[in-house]
Amino acid sequence: MTLKQMKHVVNFFECNFKTVSFARLSILCIMCAVSFQKLFAQNTLPLADLSFFQSPGPSWKLAGDVTGSITQKEVLNTTPGTGVLVNLPSKSSPGKDLISNLQHGDMDLELDYMMALGSNSGIYMQGRYEIQLLDSWGVINPKAGDNGGIYERWNESKPEGQKGYEGHAPRQNASRAPGLWQHIKISFQAPQFNAQGKKTDNAKILRVELNGVPIQENVEMSGPTRGAMGTDEVAKGPLRFQGDHGPVAFRNVKITTYDKPRPELLNLKYSIYKGKYEAEPDYKNLPPEAKGTSVILSSNVNNIQNEFLIRYTGTMRVKEAGEYNFNLSTPGGKGLLKIKDQTVIPVGGQGRATGKVTLPAGDFPFELLYSKFVDFAKPALGLAVAGPGIREYVISDANVASGEAIDPILINAPVNTILRSFVDIDTFKVTHAVNVGSTQQVHYTYDMDKGMIVQVWRGGFLDATPMWHSRGDGSSRPVGMVQRFGKPLLALEKLISSNAAWSADTSGTGYRPKGYVLDDSDRPAFRYIIYNTMVNDVTRVLPNSQGIHREISLQTATPNLYVRLAEANNIETVSDGLYLLNDKTYYIRIDDGGNAKPVIRNANGHKEIIIPIQNKVSYSILF
Repeated sequence: MTLKQMKHVVNFFECNFKTVSFARLSILCIMCAVSFQKLFAQNTLPLADLSFFQSPGPSWKLAGDVTGSITQKEVLNTTPGTGVLVNLPSKSSPGKDLISNLQHGDMDLELDYMMALGSNSGIYMQGRYEIQLLDSWGVINPKAGDNGGIYERWNESKPEGQKGYEGHAPRQNASRAPGLWQHIKISFQAPQFNAQGKKTDNAKILRVELNGVPIQENVEMSGPTRGAMGTDEVAKGPLRFQGDHGPVAFRNVKITTYDKPRPELLNLKYSIYKGKYEAEPDYKNLPPEAKGTSVILSSNVNNIQNEFLIRYTGTMRVKEAGEYNFNLSTPGGKGLLKIKDQTVIPVGGQGRATGKVTLPAGDFPFELLYSKFVDFAKPALGLAVAGPGIREYVISDANVASGEAIDPILINAPVNTILRSFVDIDTFKVTHAVNVGSTQQVHYTYDMDKGMIVQVWRGGFLDATPMWHSRGDGSSRPVGMVQRFGKPLLALEKLISSNAAWSADTSGTGYRPKGYVLDDSDRPAFRYIIYNTMVNDVTRVLPNSQGIHREISLQTATPNLYVRLAEANNIETVSDGLYLLNDKTYYIRIDDGGNAKPVIRNANGHKEIIIPIQNKVSYSILF
């Protein structure tokens, strides 16, 4: 490790480098020279320099910010600074892959990335298993080569059309437009090998979540995907960012490695007591119905189906000091967990409970209780644990209840579809929501109480499980990648000036909803009266599923009337009529403002974009 890298390490741990002498720094170098492994057990990569990577090529640089384009191919513009990793390959400086010094096994990777229009990249776990990054804006039926896909394996000896195999397309397209920040979470399980080096388990992508939407789960890979840095498989390999296909930017890179030994349960003994116990009893005067030893935590040691208490005692062997998190499942009853004579999970609510405790390395007394007294529930004791460098795993048997099984009630939109329901927007409940689904897989929710579009999303249509399961609560939720527009308020308001406050309710507006009418394709046009004029509010999906286009028109021109387009944490002007909102997560484009100029203003700690309306305003939301 170089002195420059060591300075980076010291800063990473928030040490004051100015107070570290060269002698102390040398000792620290010796301590850390083995590798970067311990540094990145669970941390965010600072991106203050490129020392995390092996020999980065000239196309890779650091920037303070980056901006893309929705009209120019393969363009990313940067501003000076650090914190953003950018690849800008060109004909004169062709890109090459960026490879980490870190060698990892099991890993969770979480980061933001931005694709240029028409660009292509990828993330290779262990340098061998690729999660594809691609500008897949507007794709309706994504393939393995699209954004978030697990790239295919390749066999050159197979016939044409069959060379690629074992690729896994994302469940749905949850991608954002080029020039917008996207967020991805990848959980990777490395291949396993025995003492002789023989592979015993394949590598797995446990989960990929793109922009908040699960798109891959439990995908087993029999070998490296196409373009891997080697055809061999290894217990540990580097993280690799593809750099030879097009411009891409990364930030907020969080790496969690799992290479520490798991805690073990030793000398387990159990006692079974008959009866209903909602608190821990006095065992001195309570003879057990049965007792014995077990090699694993399990409810199967008991034949009583209800009103029983199982008490386990034994030793927990902890090999790695640190904070441990526990999830206890006790369906039909309550549980208690003690370690090192500390109560980690107290007797509390029924079914599930969590707790955490900081433990040194060593052997400690362990006690667990499972008291069941709800007749209809099936006995199933489960305990899961996660710790420093240890991904959560089940330390009990596999007989772990996941709660009452619920078949999801999913509503697809094979044709233009409308479903009315309640919709929760942050802490607000929209009680007169109309969910409008399209065949282009771009959908939106309209609040008929406010004349406002409260959310738009790409992918699947609706999950109506909370609406119709059991007694239901009347609400539905988007299935795909959703973009919301702030607190539901009236879309139109009279203002004495562009700085006047937007009203929180309809008082004094004369607002009266008039429902909606459908066109020949069953697409709605919403209508309402406000300030004595009829409003016609029409939204349509843009070509190539790039977003929505909305046109608001007035039957009679009304002075001092404004349209509230959106509320956001921040709003950036890209060009005349084009704006980036909420830290580059979506665009608003003014298509026809009737010669009026939009106003960006402060509103309750946020930014708001409004525009005067005389007869008509039309704009697009690109996301």
